[in-house]
Amino acid sequence: MASVERGLQVLTAYGVPTLLLALTLWAWWAWPTEFGSSEAALQRVPVRAMFTEPGRSVDSVLPGLRQRNPVEALDTQLSEQPLWLWLEVPAALRERGGVLDFPSRHATALQCWDAQTLQPLGAIDRTSAAASGRGALRPSRAGFALQVDPWPADVVCQARFSGPARLVVQAGSADAIEALQRRFDRHAGWLDGGLLMLALFTLVAGLINRDRNDLIFAAWLIINQRMAALSAGWDYQWLGFLWPPESLPLVRKLTLALYGTATVVLFRSLFAADLERTATLRPVRWVLAACVPVLLAALALPYRFFLPVIWIASAAGALALGYALGVILLRTRSRVAMWYAAAMGVALLSNVYEVVAAALGLKALLGAINSVTAALASSLLASLALAEQFRLEHEQRLALQAELQHTYDFLPIGLFTLDLQGRLLSANPALQHMLQRPLEPERHTWNELFPQADWQALAHEEPGRTIEFETRLSTADAGSRRFLVRAARAGDKIEGTLQDITDKVQAHEHLQFLADHDPLTRVLNRRGIEACLSRGLQRLRRGKPLAVAYLDLDRFKLINDLYGHPAGDAVLQQVCERIQEPLASTMYVGRVGGDEFLLVMLDTPLHRAETVCRDVLQALTRAPYAVGERAFQVRGSIGLVEVAAGANAKDVVAAADRACRQAKRAPSSGLVVYEHGARAFQEHEAEMRLVERLAAGRDIDGLFLEMQPIVALRRPQQSLNFEVLLRMRDENGQRVPIDRLLRAAEHAGCMGTIDRWVLRTTLQWLSQQREQLPCVQFVCLNLSGASLNDERFMHDAYALLQQHADAAARLCLEITESVALHDTGNTRRFIDRVRQLGARVALDDFGAGYTSFSYLKDLPADMLKIDGSFIVNMNRHPANVAIVEAIVTLAQNLGMKTIAEWAEDRETVETLAEIGVDYVQGWALSRPVAPEQILRSRSGADFIADAQLHAYLNTQPPDDEFDRVDWVLGRPSSGPTSRSG
Repeated sequence: MASVERGLQVLTAYGVPTLLLALTLWAWWAWPTEFGSSEAALQRVPVRAMFTEPGRSVDSVLPGLRQRNPVEALDTQLSEQPLWLWLEVPAALRERGGVLDFPSRHATALQCWDAQTLQPLGAIDRTSAAASGRGALRPSRAGFALQVDPWPADVVCQARFSGPARLVVQAGSADAIEALQRRFDRHAGWLDGGLLMLALFTLVAGLINRDRNDLIFAAWLIINQRMAALSAGWDYQWLGFLWPPESLPLVRKLTLALYGTATVVLFRSLFAADLERTATLRPVRWVLAACVPVLLAALALPYRFFLPVIWIASAAGALALGYALGVILLRTRSRVAMWYAAAMGVALLSNVYEVVAAALGLKALLGAINSVTAALASSLLASLALAEQFRLEHEQRLALQAELQHTYDFLPIGLFTLDLQGRLLSANPALQHMLQRPLEPERHTWNELFPQADWQALAHEEPGRTIEFETRLSTADAGSRRFLVRAARAGDKIEGTLQDITDKVQAHEHLQFLADHDPLTRVLNRRGIEACLSRGLQRLRRGKPLAVAYLDLDRFKLINDLYGHPAGDAVLQQVCERIQEPLASTMYVGRVGGDEFLLVMLDTPLHRAETVCRDVLQALTRAPYAVGERAFQVRGSIGLVEVAAGANAKDVVAAADRACRQAKRAPSSGLVVYEHGARAFQEHEAEMRLVERLAAGRDIDGLFLEMQPIVALRRPQQSLNFEVLLRMRDENGQRVPIDRLLRAAEHAGCMGTIDRWVLRTTLQWLSQQREQLPCVQFVCLNLSGASLNDERFMHDAYALLQQHADAAARLCLEITESVALHDTGNTRRFIDRVRQLGARVALDDFGAGYTSFSYLKDLPADMLKIDGSFIVNMNRHPANVAIVEAIVTLAQNLGMKTIAEWAEDRETVETLAEIGVDYVQGWALSRPVAPEQILRSRSGADFIADAQLHAYLNTQPPDDEFDRVDWVLGRPSSGPTSRSG
């Protein structure tokens, strides 16, 4: 059955049209027509013709007409003057009767008279109401026909023409003329019916498909039909309705102008891409631009003046289009161009022939049937060109559809189509792979695959708008997956895409986690814990309690130094696990340093927070931390603060840090608690105000100097030595604790400014008081580590030492051991430069570090100031006495002098004297004093208030070697400022 159906389809689609075409060609070639050979039965009638000016009467032109020679054909040469004709009626016409035929489509009016009696025979005028004729004259095909009974011997006629007319008069029987009229009407019907039906079909197709090419071609077909009617002589009617006679000249001019315009527009539209590729668009645009003045000429110029314009424009346009078409044919071999060339060739040859025939007076070779054939052939060929264009576009669409289908099948993004009831109409393989299940059209619904809430969002979306949302789906193999849905309602369907964004979401969540968490310990980082603290401060304003704790692991650095960072990292991870064990859900821990943590406890009163902190400390020491085969003990210190309303995050963290440092120093349980009214908060607030004051960049008011004597243990009456100490008063005249000042200066970044002030003030004072200080051997002045690393300060310090060379010789700049050992190379260069400038250098706090002795040989200092922690209560700790004695012996062997600070009692001073210390500084000898008191004293012995100590020092034997050393008078020196005391 299927083969029968295919056979019938082939027969209907291909067999019947082929048979009809073959039958038509055979009939055209071999069969006789129903009209017979009517034209052969017509007889040419010679005429005498003469043009005259308008207004001449018939009797006035007869003498001139009789003198004219008879001719069988006459060209008017576009003349619109009246043309008078004298015809001798053929004998056969007088005997048997018949019709005189005037077959000229350019004839606009005709009047005839009996040449003997001048009796009017009839009149007809296509430009007036007499278009249907009066008397014996009537319209016939494209011209007129005169039928008189009985016929006179001669007939005189006056004719008027418009356009390139060629006058021929024929005589024949009424039957022959009637047959020609029927054939004329049949040809007109063919032309009108064929072209208009084709145009109507193309117009409807163009409107349905919204194809501009179809619409342009439909317009061209209609104008082509009017051109053919104009050529064949039946353009005076439209679908059987006669045009108003007075409008015919304008209609003809517009037909000619619009035909050229439509032809160029159709050409431009069909070959838009080819014109761009072959660079022939410019001449076509020139022709399009020329169409505008031609249309205006059609409206403005008389017919006989318009015709030369249209001829010239047609010739130029044909050359331009022919050139462009030829280039396209040569370069692209386009079949569309071939068909279009054939169509335009038929139309152009037909029109050019008519122009040439009219201009040169050639006899027309194409009759009405050929005009119809030319119009139909050009239209058919143009239709084939358009059909070829449609075929190419169809093939391109198929290729694009195949490519789209390939993309649809292999696109990694899921594509789907739903109806408005949620049924799945289509799904590409990627979607099925994402969902891990086969999907058949119309057998699955959205709610079977995804949550129902998602369908509600899709179903209620407005048409034309795109909706986007994320959804989840649990699969058997991959677990929970995240998808991004984008969909839009198009008519009665919902088109959408599904993209698996699980990896993207997980990566985004991981990045978000890393933004707020420490990647090693997985607890909050500084940014995350600060956000929690900000949230807690906001809740504090609403009356919720807030506690913050600062945790520092004790001596954790040793684990990294001795066993490496991997071991330290493993311990840190276990530490964080233990820290979080006692924490409630409203408590957060964040890592803010290598071994430092911040605990933010929201909505937690102080007593509860204190309990949690003790639990944390117990958890830290509960058991050793196992890393491989090793186990480590880790302890911690916590500073806990109760946050008061109005506090800011920075101050809260600073207060907790201070409490933590206090907890590390205090021999307690490792926990220090500050209530919101504690003195530590007040001190911190004062320190912050001082920081703001120092950071303002203005001159620092309230600074002044004090001096603490340094007494020689041999011959104290012969020297007056001291250390310069920095002091400050606030705006109320109260003394600012020195530790607060130094912390604030370091925080504000102005240690260099303060040290520069101390150095300048000390040098100026020593220079001014040189004569009053004859016994001064050295003046100690302490430099901060920040200043020693400040290139600008160092430059200024060297300049000050050079400027006050006399005072620099008495100056001894103190460098703390930690600063000296931080960069021994830089320290060595500093010592060498200072000694070149006349000053001396002392290593302060010597012995506090475990690397002091190993580096001492690389630092050529002049003096050692033994760390006070060995001096205080040294008699209670024999080990300290032994350490100090070792330092003294080492210094003596290296040629250095020693100073012991923090000597608080007479017994300590006596012990220091016995073990060979050179100088002593401390409250046992003198507290810091004003510079004026230094000026009133002759030696360091003047400051000793203890009579027993004074007597003891007077009994000490002199050190001859010490007395001999010219070191006492100074060496090159330079240095920053003093802060100690």
